[in-house]
Amino acid sequence: MLKSERANYILKRLDELYPNPPIPLNSNNHFQLLVAVLLSAQCTDERVNKVTPELFRLASDPFQMQNVPVEKIYNIIRPCGLAPKKSKAISELSYILVKKYNGKIPREIDLLEELPGVGHKTASVLLSQGFGIPAFPVDTHIHRLAQRWGLTNGKSVVQTEKDLKRVFPKKSWNKLHLQIIFYGREFCTARGCKGITCEVCTTCFPKRVKPLITNK
Repeated sequence: MLKSERANYILKRLDELYPNPPIPLNSNNHFQLLVAVLLSAQCTDERVNKVTPELFRLASDPFQMQNVPVEKIYNIIRPCGLAPKKSKAISELSYILVKKYNGKIPREIDLLEELPGVGHKTASVLLSQGFGIPAFPVDTHIHRLAQRWGLTNGKSVVQTEKDLKRVFPKKSWNKLHLQIIFYGREFCTARGCKGITCEVCTTCFPKRVKPLITNK
């Protein structure tokens, strides 16, 4: 299979499996989605969804959140890990959003990346899932699957994002990155497949017999 053929097959098969993938993180507005995505760094979506209801009852928008003591934010989000850094970032970005953007979330990726605690992947998720602007957020899981599927040989998520954007049509990006996440969790897991077990891996590379060692 050529890379383009693998990409077409993956696009079609994932659309069959996950025609309407839900957004994994629960939120009621763009600010809440931003905070939830920030919290999801090195933390499961499931744990974030358990923590955010209490946090958002306390403060549902940046106007309210900027007035919440950092210690109080910390005590709520502690189960998510990296709580000292994340609680400080949530407090500071809330203040900046109010002061600089009148409480609105900017739609430009460079402006989002200027906010405390917001990296490229977090900004891309907000554009994609929050605003419907084409983006292709790539985390370590998507990076791993893209290598297993022969769509990239990049050693970083930055290169993998570029490669995936080249091989898949722009209109598919927002939906596809969610589809890959769900497929990876269900079938092509870190330890359960290793490039030789799941349907996509065996279809794309039927002659592969040894586990694929992916670049970090």
